[in-house]
Amino acid sequence: MLIGPGQGGDAPMCLPVLDTIRVPRLGPGRPRTRPDAVLADKAYSSRAIRAELRRRGIVSVIPEPRDQQGHRKRRGSAGGRPVTYDTDRYKGRNVVERAFCLLKQWRGLATRYDKHAITYRGAVVLAAIITWLRT
Repeated sequence: MLIGPGQGGDAPMCLPVLDTIRVPRLGPGRPRTRPDAVLADKAYSSRAIRAELRRRGIVSVIPEPRDQQGHRKRRGSAGGRPVTYDTDRYKGRNVVERAFCLLKQWRGLATRYDKHAITYRGAVVLAAIITWLRT
């Protein structure tokens, strides 16, 4: 679990999070480090993130914001192709959003009162365990 700066955005933490992904295999062998796809909202639609996902061979399920569409169209043929993504797969992103909403029911997590990242991380883990036990 990575904890970013509270005042910073989420998109700068995308690539460090991708570096820490470890999915254990059912049998023997080292864990997978490459997910099948990344489902994210429009805030993660940057050239750097898309290029890194493309370089790693990860499917990008990220819609393009209207302003980026306008910039691309304004450049004409030099603007490149429109971004494509699987809209049916994108609909599954709400599961993650709902999980974050459950965690943010804890006021201390939603407002990030803790000064130290280790204390905040502990609160997130505790909230996740309690939420998981309730379901």
